[in-house]
Amino acid sequence: MTRYVFIESRDPFESRDTRFVEETAVSVKERGHEVTVFLVQNGVLAARKSTGRLRSLAEAGVTVLADDFSLRERGIKTDELAPDIRESGIDALVDAIVQDNTKALWH
Repeated sequence: MTRYVFIESRDPFESRDTRFVEETAVSVKERGHEVTVFLVQNGVLAARKSTGRLRSLAEAGVTVLADDFSLRERGIKTDELAPDIRESGIDALVDAIVQDNTKALWH
């Protein structure tokens, strides 16, 4: 089994192609692979529970992490995150992408 790490840095409200990452991550997960989506920079704007975004990822069993530094820079507190999204440091991203048999895709 291959591990996939999708790194989403784009604002979902300005860039319509962020749906591509969501759909691709779900599709890869459905094929039996381990999938993580790591939100960084403006990508963390989709992590707020008030947006209702990224539900399909959680429903498919995709792990969703949001960069703690990016959250702080945008004034998003941990209690504002959707229930299935975990705050994480960039070190978790580095640890994930250096694992054997892992493919990282930055968007």
